[in-house]
Amino acid sequence: MMPVSKQKAQRGMPNFFLPQGVVILGLSLGLCACNTVDRMETSSIPMDDYRVRHPITLSETSRVIDIFPAGGTSYLDPQSASKLVEFGHLYRQVGEGPILVLYPVGSGIPGRVPLDAIRQALAVGGVRTTIKTGSYPVAHPELASPIRLSFTGIKAKVATPCGEWPSDLASGSTIEGWDNKPYWNYGCAYQSALAAQVADPRDLVEPRGETPVDTLIKARGIETIRKGTDPSTAWTTKGTGISSVGGQ
Repeated sequence: MMPVSKQKAQRGMPNFFLPQGVVILGLSLGLCACNTVDRMETSSIPMDDYRVRHPITLSETSRVIDIFPAGGTSYLDPQSASKLVEFGHLYRQVGEGPILVLYPVGSGIPGRVPLDAIRQALAVGGVRTTIKTGSYPVAHPELASPIRLSFTGIKAKVATPCGEWPSDLASGSTIEGWDNKPYWNYGCAYQSALAAQVADPRDLVEPRGETPVDTLIKARGIETIRKGTDPSTAWTTKGTGISSVGGQ
């Protein structure tokens, strides 16, 4: 009996039985074509996410505060003293090195707040470091000139500048904005506000150490379990009738 392939060849039908080398070559070309497709690196956060495009970084920079003492030049008023105490707390958290106190020169003020008053307010905030003094020229003598304090410490800030618009949002003449992705400046203001408001910049990098447990609360919970009662807190509310609202 004649094989089926020879029968089809004699009848003028095409032969679909290709050599093995041709089949492998075709599959290889198909795989090579797949490798030419552009691929984006994948991670837990998309590459066009605002946290990747505008990351918050920690850097060693100057922390500056300006105070405008009022009520005289021989002492600190309560508002200026409270600001210096808060500045001292900030130095204890993220500061290092000396604190520099700059007095204005050329402001026409007959005198200045003594350094001892500033040092005392900083000591209340927990500052135990060297305090150096200096001066800076005043550009406008008729305007109020502050006493400027600064130190070097850790600060959180956005690595990229905000307000950049490398592409047109409308994209009327092109199809550049049709990919439905966040625009370049998206999230930069949010990241900058978050970096400015965080109390301790190190909290953005690592968690704080655990505080000691409340011994009294822990002992009370254990004693409640020993008695066989529910250790959870019991919240009680006092019902108020609607008719009592408004004094009725």
